[in-house]
Amino acid sequence: MLHVLAARLAAGRPHSGGAGPRAGSRHPSTGQTGSKHHPICDGRGAPLKVTTTAANVNDVTQTLSLVDGIPPIAGRRGRLRRRPDALLGDKGYDSNPNREELRKRRILPVISRKGAPNIKGMGKLRYVVEQTFALLHQFKRLAVRWERRTELHDAFVSLACSLIC
Repeated sequence: MLHVLAARLAAGRPHSGGAGPRAGSRHPSTGQTGSKHHPICDGRGAPLKVTTTAANVNDVTQTLSLVDGIPPIAGRRGRLRRRPDALLGDKGYDSNPNREELRKRRILPVISRKGAPNIKGMGKLRYVVEQTFALLHQFKRLAVRWERRTELHDAFVSLACSLIC
């Protein structure tokens, strides 16, 4: 049984001191730039797919691209698995169209609804993805983004994910 967890975390940038815009987008209130990591990982915390977006991009827009980006996973004999049994997510991924699309793909959405109390026991499951964030951001180059080019930053994220695995 394969369960995946989706979450996000912002990787801020120090203020550039007037050197012009850097990678990411400007925050509307502070004017600073930043980027956000959206990982999807298995039930044991191994990152399967990580995307990097600008800091002001909503999490809900990344749900289906993360699920589609899951690589084939070996398990029992036979065909490799391409889809999880369930997707666990926080309130940032709550969207009725996404829930319907996940059900069409035969994936059970276990996502907290906005404005509703948290799902009981979800904290234990969220701990797995938070631990993955901690492992990703032990690499200082990912915690604070210095690269202007997204390709370089994504390469460092991929390297960090392979080291975690």
